[in-house]
Amino acid sequence: MTIYSYAPGGYHGHIVAVEVDCRTGIPGMDIVGLPASEVREARERARVAIRNSGFEFPVKRILVSLSPADVPKIGNGFDLAIAAAILEGSGQLPVIAATSVLMIGELHLDGAVGPVRGALAAVAEGRDAGIRGFVVPGSNLAEARSVEMRTTGIRRLQELPRAVEMLERVGDSRRAPKVGPPEPAEPAPGTMLRDYRELRGQGDLKRVLEIAAAGGHHALVVGPPGGGKSAAMGLYPTIAPPLSREESIEVTRIHSLAGEAPRRHGLLVHRPFRMPHHNASTEGLLGGRMPHVPGEVALAHCGTLFLDEALEFRRPVLQGLREPLEHHRVRVVRARGNYWFPAAIQLLLATNQCPCGLLGRSDRECLCSLAEVDRYWRKLGGPLLDRIDLRVHLAPLPLEALPETDSSAAIACRVREAGEFRTRVRKQAKQNRDLTATEVGAEQSLSGSAREIFAEASSKLRLSTRASLSVLRVARTVADLHGGLQIREEHVLEAISYRRYGEERPLWAPGDAIR
Repeated sequence: MTIYSYAPGGYHGHIVAVEVDCRTGIPGMDIVGLPASEVREARERARVAIRNSGFEFPVKRILVSLSPADVPKIGNGFDLAIAAAILEGSGQLPVIAATSVLMIGELHLDGAVGPVRGALAAVAEGRDAGIRGFVVPGSNLAEARSVEMRTTGIRRLQELPRAVEMLERVGDSRRAPKVGPPEPAEPAPGTMLRDYRELRGQGDLKRVLEIAAAGGHHALVVGPPGGGKSAAMGLYPTIAPPLSREESIEVTRIHSLAGEAPRRHGLLVHRPFRMPHHNASTEGLLGGRMPHVPGEVALAHCGTLFLDEALEFRRPVLQGLREPLEHHRVRVVRARGNYWFPAAIQLLLATNQCPCGLLGRSDRECLCSLAEVDRYWRKLGGPLLDRIDLRVHLAPLPLEALPETDSSAAIACRVREAGEFRTRVRKQAKQNRDLTATEVGAEQSLSGSAREIFAEASSKLRLSTRASLSVLRVARTVADLHGGLQIREEHVLEAISYRRYGEERPLWAPGDAIR
């Protein structure tokens, strides 16, 4: 049989053939094929683990070749494949009908097989390459079997011969476990609230987030500190729709490459909600630290990236979000090669109006100069702001004036019904935020009055082509929430009201900066 392993590198990575040549000579072992330091160290781990597992290590000159030779071999997952190739070359592994087996795992000195990153990605890539059997660490078995049933897990090297014999009896590779209905999503870590009912008032903001959840739209919330921006955004996972099975596989694959996959529970069922700190670097957000480690943007794929205090992030970090928002992927170019991860994210931003946060408050004075406020907002920039579909401004209100609003369950129910209307009635698989102008018009034309209002608003607000299409997309989502096939006048008016902020007037009022 041919033994393969997996070299992480972007979303796909590389399948690596592991070949061993044992010949007469001075005892020793060499590994060739661009191995990184952790792969070169596998020769000592494999030697000791084989001996401590009751096998015989060949007293010969051993050459381990990892091909293709021009692909850098990075990570700790090659140990098991190298040890298996040595055992096969010395006749200590059984021969099975399967002609190819992919193995990943880190060996401990006592023979234990430890978990590795990217188990799901390795098995999925191997399946697509036609490999017929897979051996993974026992702690990675749940995520690996979520995409390929012809997989077996081992916890110690002694179990390898039996695992190889069992590969043909594991089951039909076309079968896969079903993903049950997800439990209610938990709010983001760090928030004290558990339900939107506990967040008094802010009905406009909750409506914006409901539309954002139903259509996948990007949103910006501006207001002074203490208005409820972070609390409302932190509760967003409680109303986000669940993942489909295909989305679950993609999300779990990326999190597996980052070492964050739920090893005991298979696939992730909740949409990711990533909330990086404003000191995050460009590499940490977009990727680039290592070829096989995704950044926060990729980890938010099919979910939400929430930037609290968005204008405290560095400008290169914010501007780097334009490609993921436009093309739904993040591409990193490095001297060692180019790689990419999918990044179909929903961007939520929350920020103050000025660096000190007091601009716009009637009871406090803002001491920021016009230049400071202008420099503060220039970090966001026009091109990125133009991609934000929903904008809302919060004004501080006394607690006694804040009414109770709908619960998270009620909002989530409306979001789910809008999603079912989009897929079952309109027969549209895309999120509304991704619809083209042709697709919006092809489904159902605007009513006559809605078309007139849209044309007048586009002219008065001097909306760009992208901004005009954004208004139509939001109006389509509002219509879905009301169960209407046709985009009507009230739907367009509501969509325009969320776009006017930043178009008709600036996001901050220069006259309010000096008191």
